[in-house]
Amino acid sequence: MTTVDLPLLPLGRGIDRASERGVECPGDLPPASDPDLVARALAAKEALGERLFVLGHHYQRDEVIQFADVTGDSFKLAREAAARPDAEYVVFCGVHFMAESADILTGPGQQVILPDLAAGCSMADMANLVKVNKCWEELKTVLDPDAQVTPVTYINSAADLKAFCGNHGGIVCTSSNAKAVLEWSFARREKVLFFPDQHLGRNTAHMRMGIPLDQMVTWDFMKPMGGLTAEQIRGAKMILWKGFCSVHQMFHVNHIAKFRERTPNGYVISHPENELAVCEKSDFVGSTEYILRTVRSSQPGAHWLVGTELNLVNRLADEMKPKGVTVEFMSPMVCMCSTMFRTDPQHLAWVLENLVEGKTVNRIRVPEEIAAPSRAALDLMLEVVD
Repeated sequence: MTTVDLPLLPLGRGIDRASERGVECPGDLPPASDPDLVARALAAKEALGERLFVLGHHYQRDEVIQFADVTGDSFKLAREAAARPDAEYVVFCGVHFMAESADILTGPGQQVILPDLAAGCSMADMANLVKVNKCWEELKTVLDPDAQVTPVTYINSAADLKAFCGNHGGIVCTSSNAKAVLEWSFARREKVLFFPDQHLGRNTAHMRMGIPLDQMVTWDFMKPMGGLTAEQIRGAKMILWKGFCSVHQMFHVNHIAKFRERTPNGYVISHPENELAVCEKSDFVGSTEYILRTVRSSQPGAHWLVGTELNLVNRLADEMKPKGVTVEFMSPMVCMCSTMFRTDPQHLAWVLENLVEGKTVNRIRVPEEIAAPSRAALDLMLEVVD
């Protein structure tokens, strides 16, 4: 398995300006041992009333998700943020790139807040603007990317990469609408540069659109020309960035094989951030919202193996148990999103109590020169529905 070394930022205290994770988190947090943390956060939320709108990503822990006014995946939460113009404060219990998208899509009178600025995404950090600009310039030595290549960035990316796509006739996608976005992209240019997650691009193009694997190449951002020859680049329909989700790297086909042996009538459902072999062995493949809809619609007695983040799977298992449906986590190892886990009750209580006192902390602000082209690419994403 490929690994990428990224230093951890303990409790948001460190600074890493080279990544999408943000900067230092100021102020003193209440101790995690405070027995009144939940009550404090609830009291602050109640005091703020309709001025506050809390978004919670499915991968958040239960202690945080209980405060969310809306829960969802990246696509749903992006739409929800855009649809709440009256909320003065949008607190995003997710990671940095999600809060950036919310800031881009909300109005000038709204403030988007991320409880812990160290909550980022290792996948997003695998593609930054310097690396993508270098890739684009190297492609120019082989072809004309502005005429031949549509850049598509997964929403799991920093705002400046969304701006890159907006500036180059490209678009943003999510796991919910990736197929429709790729169809849109190929209708405009013959090739797609897809970043940062190679697996979502490969699985969508091959399994849902029938594009042969030999028409896809993987761009290794650590090597000159992505480690590819000019002939490989010219012959490729899909140029896939060599990025991945560390959580979904933990699921393997042998997990599915063992489940099939002991539960021959069971069903396997996986997120498209998994590797192709896992998705091909699954009965269903789709976004977190798709996973939830599919499992919730199953009949009593159904037994599911689910290949996505642990917090979501555990909540779904608890929800479905009274309905006679068994939900099982795919990996024998604990696979939670560690950066999502940085958002905790003490950070949430801290930001909400500061808002009650009239102080905004951890506000996410995307400069307009980045926000404008990012907004164009995100607006296209919201228009293109699978």
